Amino acid sequence: MSQPPEVPLHKRKGSFLRTAKAVLWSFVGLRSRGDYEKDVEELNPLHIVIVGLIAAGVFVGSLILLATWVVG
Repeated sequence: MSQPPEVPLHKRKGSFLRTAKAVLWSFVGLRSRGDYEKDVEELNPLHIVIVGLIAAGVFVGSLILLATWVVG
């Protein structure tokens, strides 16, 4: 089995900007295996969820605005 992480998940010190970059690249679907593994070890899961929700909201909002603009 895998070993438990050395640092508790909620105390990881991955920067918020690095988290945003990782989430945005994952939205596009372009992420190298090495970067993914590094992110799993260093990024704070709470930051990933927050950035993911914000990015999803911006994406949905953009689609709504685009559809409104095209139809109207």
